[in-house]
Amino acid sequence: MSTGTAPSLTQSVKPLTAGAHVTAVGWLKGTAAFGLGDGDVLLAKDSETHRVEAHPDAGVLVAASDGERFVTGGDDGRVAVTGADGSTKTLAETKGAWIDSLALSGGGAFAYAAGKRVIARDDRGREKILEVSSTARGLAFAPKGYRLAISHYNGATLWFPNVEAKPETLEWKGSHLDVTWSPDARFVVTSMQENALHGWRLIPDKGHMRMSGYPSKTRSFSWSHDGKWLATSGAEAAIIWPFESKEGPMGKAPRECGVRPAKVSRVAFHPNTYVLAVGYEDGCILLIRLTDASELLVRPAVKDSGISAMAWDKAGRHLAFGCEDGQAGILTLPA
Repeated sequence: MSTGTAPSLTQSVKPLTAGAHVTAVGWLKGTAAFGLGDGDVLLAKDSETHRVEAHPDAGVLVAASDGERFVTGGDDGRVAVTGADGSTKTLAETKGAWIDSLALSGGGAFAYAAGKRVIARDDRGREKILEVSSTARGLAFAPKGYRLAISHYNGATLWFPNVEAKPETLEWKGSHLDVTWSPDARFVVTSMQENALHGWRLIPDKGHMRMSGYPSKTRSFSWSHDGKWLATSGAEAAIIWPFESKEGPMGKAPRECGVRPAKVSRVAFHPNTYVLAVGYEDGCILLIRLTDASELLVRPAVKDSGISAMAWDKAGRHLAFGCEDGQAGILTLPA
């Protein structure tokens, strides 16, 4: 159990004041972007910060970043993109509906959902619309190609927006929240309202994978760089499922790392190594090395300052995080 005696990296953290609940964090090369509950995007680079009014008179509900774009969706029905130079513009707009989820692909495409409607726009600006059976709660592009996973009530839908073929349905009763693809595209996994994960083995048999036992809902998951591990929130430790075998985690116990008397709220695997950043509802952040479960303290617990967002930069030198009370920070790992 973590007791607060872990070696510390706290002196390597630059604290920031975001001023509002941090909904999401992303990186624009060397600039950290924080999507805020008051509708602004806070850009931070070196010792300078700059606020951008991405959603005036609204709040950022969801956000995604691909290293070049920080795309946000708000309760104003708009999808906006903010650049590292502080520029912002509207990408799409839907009247009378909130943006419930969005996703970016590596090829420049993006998709967003408002209620049952999912809108996908490719890198050439061609737009396609799909209406699913219930509210689209989560979106994720496949690691390669232009294919979208959509989570909703009673399962998930796999859709090729630029192909006329009927979308593929993955069924499992219950309310499915977020969705993710494994890096090798062999698995699709959703989090559920029922305090569990559900997965499908797309290759070879569309087999089901049930991952249960969580005391609360899982709202954050992160794959290791090689796709062999899936880290998840929702318990008083990071629950890390093994996905190395073709069967996925079935019949195997998950690892539990960073056990503390507070629930894990966010997880973020380092982009190149078996190091996991774990954020807790009490504001604590640990770095945990999977090879030996050793821990480094990044941020001690801070009352009413639960971790709400975390993201590594592409090189894995910097970890940006944000909190429910508007506090934030950037960890720079020693060279």
